[in-house]
Amino acid sequence: MSARRRPAGQAGTHALPRAIWRSALILLGGLCITCVVPAAAPAQSSSAVMPPARGRYDTHIAEAAKRFRLPPTWIRAVLGAESAGDERATSRKGAMGLMQIVPNTWSDLRVRYHLGADPYDPHDNIIAGSAYIRELVDHYGSPGWIAAYNAGPRRYEASLQGRRLPRETLAYVAIVASAIGNAGTTKANSPALFERYGWKHAPLFAAQSSGSPGDRSTQPERSRDDTSKAATRRGLADAARRSNGLFVPNANKKSVP
Repeated sequence: MSARRRPAGQAGTHALPRAIWRSALILLGGLCITCVVPAAAPAQSSSAVMPPARGRYDTHIAEAAKRFRLPPTWIRAVLGAESAGDERATSRKGAMGLMQIVPNTWSDLRVRYHLGADPYDPHDNIIAGSAYIRELVDHYGSPGWIAAYNAGPRRYEASLQGRRLPRETLAYVAIVASAIGNAGTTKANSPALFERYGWKHAPLFAAQSSGSPGDRSTQPERSRDDTSKAATRRGLADAARRSNGLFVPNANKKSVP
């Protein structure tokens, strides 16, 4: 009997450590999962940049839309196309924040619109970007402002003289125009340049028989806010005088009132 019980006792002795090791491995596995998952989550969120959650910047967008008399859809579309809602976004050329404003333009806008010193501040960045949209709309009409916002006024004016816009800008215009829908076009639009560049979905630029990007017939209603309107006038006048300003004087263009 004793001989038979001894192996059983030995089996029980060896079974206990195995049970302990099994429990330890389960616990260690749980700890490893706990350690790995949080480390992987930020990498996933940064690699797959999603559009900003609706409502996240609505207060700032509503303020900017009212101040500069812009459709909120325009501001939201530019914000999504430029940064996908990344407040700290910085391009290779130094464009900053939600609306991706280049340093020189930011320095000019923050002074004229009494903004803070931080270009990445969501409120100030949205206000500055919206002010810039308003100036481009007043200068070039709608929806030519979309290409000017992305490629820059000089590059857009060159396209009016026959130079092709970059592929990046063509894709950008298509994305923004699609996002804003009919709010970004006017009845005066023509598919002339649309056909020239082979775009498939919408006439993206206003046709002007005189070749003037400032033809008033293609421009939307101007701001009735005296402060914003005066600031826009001053900004356009100052920019036209500066060789490194936002806009290039166009001999064929009528003066902006």
